[in-house]
Amino acid sequence: MNVKEEILRVLEERGEARTADIVKNTGFSRAYINRFFRELREEGVLTLVGKANKARYIPSSKKLITEDRNSIKYVRRILDNAEIDEDRAFSDIRQKSGVLKDLPKNILDIIEYAFTEMLNNAIEHSGAETTTIVMERKVNNVFFEVRDRGIGAFRNIMEKKSLETIPDAIRDLLKGKQTTVPSLHSGEGIFFTSRVADVLTISSSQKKLIYDNLVDDIFLRNIRLDKGTKVTFSISIDSDHQLADVFSRYTDDSYQFYTTDVKVKLYEEGTNYMSRSQARRLVIGLDKFTRVFLDFSGVETIGQAFADEIFRVWSSKHPEIKLVYKNATENILFMIERAKS
Repeated sequence: MNVKEEILRVLEERGEARTADIVKNTGFSRAYINRFFRELREEGVLTLVGKANKARYIPSSKKLITEDRNSIKYVRRILDNAEIDEDRAFSDIRQKSGVLKDLPKNILDIIEYAFTEMLNNAIEHSGAETTTIVMERKVNNVFFEVRDRGIGAFRNIMEKKSLETIPDAIRDLLKGKQTTVPSLHSGEGIFFTSRVADVLTISSSQKKLIYDNLVDDIFLRNIRLDKGTKVTFSISIDSDHQLADVFSRYTDDSYQFYTTDVKVKLYEEGTNYMSRSQARRLVIGLDKFTRVFLDFSGVETIGQAFADEIFRVWSSKHPEIKLVYKNATENILFMIERAKS
């Protein structure tokens, strides 16, 4: 039985259609029937009126279509990666729902940038056939999720760059300007998205990387999710973040990505920073920048070999790169100055 035809038949005969009526006529489940109602609603054929047990669908008019779409605050799609473009997916949400309606321009710009970058990553890197997207307008913020069941972001980095562990891959990712497909991507998407979000999370390979700008910190947690990648993003509607400000903070006059932040404590959480091998892992990939911030928050001290490898050996090899350190304790400052001298 063609479910859409049955819905339209009932709609023409009675002037309205209810989910329960179509379930009774066809024998299919409510969830299955609702899928066809949703498609017809998005096509502008019918409009939902009423709520709960009084909910029913009636033929659409231009006015009803506009009102109906503006009332939709939650969107979920399963996209075919071979067919979809990230900009079309964003435009579809904007045109067929009220999730993005009347947002301040700075918030709309940020969401468009972040969403299209994260969806593009799933399409280009995951190796999955489909990607599931969710976007929701809440009372005070906008949230989206991009979920695939591909190779997994961290594992992909680890394998493509011949790294030994998942933490090594996360370390590589955090520096920014890192990509497994340099011919197609600059590797800047996650870096800039993590700076404009209130909270950005990347879950993959039983690890959850959390960029929490509300507390200005980065966290790494163990989770159960193993297959694929799930990215979530949220931003407050009244945030004063400006996309252009974030770009200008990390790019030079020619709009080249030139600076990055590196949080030392995340790389070897719970251990001391004493060895040259630790330092060498830390600086891998940083030669792509002209300025690097090393954040020693949560680190009590560093060893002579660690400091020497970064602030004398690596710095002497890259005199054109400015190393800036912050949140360094008195003990760390002592070791840094000793190495530099």
